[in-house]
Parts: sequence; C-alpha cells; structure tokens
Amino acid sequence: MTIETDRLRDLVAAELGRARDRTTLLTESVDEGDLIRQHSPLMSPLVWDLAHVGNQEELWLVRDVGGREPVRRDIDELYDAFKHPRRDRPQLPLLGPGEARRYVATVRDKALDVLSRSRLDGTPLVDQGFAFGMIVQHEQQHDETMLATHQLRTGAPVLEAPPPPAPAVPVTGEALIPAGPFTMGTSTEPWALDNERPAHQVIVPAFHIDRALVTNGQYAAFIDDGGYDDPRWWSEAGWAHRQSAGLVAPQHWSRDGDGWASTSFGRTQRIVADEPVVHVCFHEAAAYAAWAGKRLPTEAEWEKAARLDPATGRSRRFPWGDDPPAAEHANLGQRHLRPAPAGAYPMGVSPWGVHQLIGDVWEWTSTDFHGYPGFAPFPYREYSEVFFGPEYKVLRGGSFGTDRSACRGTFRNWDYPIRRQIFSGFRCARDA
Repeated sequence: MTIETDRLRDLVAAELGRARDRTTLLTESVDEGDLIRQHSPLMSPLVWDLAHVGNQEELWLVRDVGGREPVRRDIDELYDAFKHPRRDRPQLPLLGPGEARRYVATVRDKALDVLSRSRLDGTPLVDQGFAFGMIVQHEQQHDETMLATHQLRTGAPVLEAPPPPAPAVPVTGEALIPAGPFTMGTSTEPWALDNERPAHQVIVPAFHIDRALVTNGQYAAFIDDGGYDDPRWWSEAGWAHRQSAGLVAPQHWSRDGDGWASTSFGRTQRIVADEPVVHVCFHEAAAYAAWAGKRLPTEAEWEKAARLDPATGRSRRFPWGDDPPAAEHANLGQRHLRPAPAGAYPMGVSPWGVHQLIGDVWEWTSTDFHGYPGFAPFPYREYSEVFFGPEYKVLRGGSFGTDRSACRGTFRNWDYPIRRQIFSGFRCARDA
C-alpha cells in the first residue's frame, strides 16, 4: 500500500459520500407519497432512482470488484433500466421507501469495505479507482435526474438554495476561433467514460461562437417576433414537432401580462432577462439560431472553444485550466436552483473569452451521438454504444444540476431532440 493509494481511497470515499448526501437530500425532502408517485411519464418515481443507484453499486462494486455474495439478486431485473421503460416503472413491485433506504445503506457499507481492501491498479476496471468513479458519476447523474423530477412535481416548494451570483462583467458578442487542429476527447482522464475516449486530432474550420449563452430576454424576443408561428426558422422535423406538441414557449413558461413568467421548483416569478434560457428542446434551439441568422455549434466546435489553449496548442481539462471546478468557476452541483446570468463567472472564462461553457445549462449541439475513432465499449455496451445514431443529439457542458464529478471539458451527454425536461439551453455559432 502506498500513500498515493491511501489518498485515492480517501478521495473515492469522500466522493461516494458527497453523492449519497445529495441523494438523501433529494429523497428525504418529500413525503413517501411523492417518493412513490410518478410525476411525469418521462421520469421514474424517485424511489426507483434511489434503489437503482444502490443496485448499480452492488453489481459493480460489491459483486464485480469485491467478489462478494449478492445482497439482493432478486431485484436486479426490477432496476434494470433497459428492461423497463420509465412509464412502466410505477407498476413494478418496487422496494418501498424504507426498504430502499435500508438496501442502499447495506450496499454502501459493503462497497466501502471493498474499497478499503481493493487494489486500485492492475486491471482497467479498478485502475485509478475507475469502477468507483463510475459509480460516483452514475449516482450524481441520477441525482440530476431526480432534480429534474423535482422540477416536474406539483405542490409546495421543498428545495431551497441561494440565488446565483450577479453578473461580474459584461458579456456580449462573439469569439472567433481560428481554423486548425486540436485534440478532442481524452485518453488520460482517469474517470472518463468510454464515449469520451480516445483522444484524437480534429481539424475544425474557423467559426464564430457566442461568448454568452442565449438568455431569457433574447429568447422572448424570438417568441414575440412570431418565431413559433413561422416555419421558415424550423427544420421539417422541428416544425412537425412544434405543431404536434403545441409548443409556444420554453417548458414552464407562462404569460404574465405583457411578459413572461417561469415556474422553477414550485415558485413562479417573472423571467430574469439576462439569465440563460432553460428547458428548450433541440428543435427550439435550432429555430432560434436560424431566426438569429446563426446555427448551433457542432460538438467539435464547442469542445475546441472550451478546451484549446491558443498559447500552447494543448487541450485543457476545463476552459479555465486543469484545476477541478470550484465555486468561482461555474454554476454546478445544485448550489443554486437556476442558471446564473451572463458574466457571473469571470474566473471560468476560456482563453477565447467564451463564458459559462461549464455549468448553468446543458448546451445543445448539432452533432448526432456517435463513438470517436477507435472507440471501444467499456465496461459495458449499454453505457454508450447502444445509443449511437441519428436519434440522439449531443449536449455539452453540464448544468446547475450537474455535479463536478460528472462534468469536464470532454464529458458528453445525449438525448432525443424533442426532450426539454432536462436543464437544457444553448449558445449560437456561425461560419467565419
């Protein structure tokens, strides 16, 4: 055993603890009725997410890494996300709230014992604590999903957080990113997931990208100009969806006199004009961009603007450098319950002068989800590979609900282009 191994074990234990603290907050802030209720057919009951994170921890850490006997083999199928669509999960014989809490606590005790006894090198699954990091990220991803479920529930507010910081600097206009190669993806980030790998060189033509995310005020101007009524701005698929779904504004927006209000975690207030618009689908984002005479960035453009250091030609872990995100860098981790206004995080700006590429809202890109050249599924195909194809669009950057452990300059999210219950927004780009 080395000091480095001890430090890694301490880090893993702390990250597992942070994730569980957040899960506990999200599941204990509501009563048992809200835990077992399905608040939207797009989302699982909160109690399903709770037991599911425990089941994944049991499968990978207790059984696979630890080689221990199963805790509850009988529930594996109930919490297999591929066997039961979300809309059907309330009808399953799920663990009740008390039983689910006892189950995840038992699994955690065993996982920590496995951590204390395991080598953190020797095989790809455990090297640098990968399996433990995968479980940390998995639980934090479900915490963000549960936060989205909280946004969809009705009733009195149950979550509290201070408002995001006020703008510290003005942010306007575009950044010009010159043509040339950069290194996309990673082969060295220890907890990077398979779809982020391997690092590879990409040549990107010159392009302009907005320094700030599209704001509520800008998006309201698109609506007030008849943007939802003019098929010129929409793709064929986007216009068909706008009509069939009856879209007239971002999700959770409502008319408030001559303006707009939005409802966020049970509280309704007038929109804040300089905060990033959130809860828009890909089609809405693309229509706004067309109306503005621009387009959505490609995934490679987004990552080049976020990671390339023009002084060295090196791709950094984050827009501000290689240091992990801190509170001054980005709006992450549910510290606030809404996006921060443009210019609120000057310490997180990229070398190109592009702000808030990490945190606040997931940013839609125009790129279909696919594997990089040399992609290899690990540790199982169902994490990424089964989703590759034109049905899904890539989102980048994380949101105010994304934890720092599950967000980096290479991290890739994906979803159907019609989805908007997620904390999704966008910025625009155009050819140079």
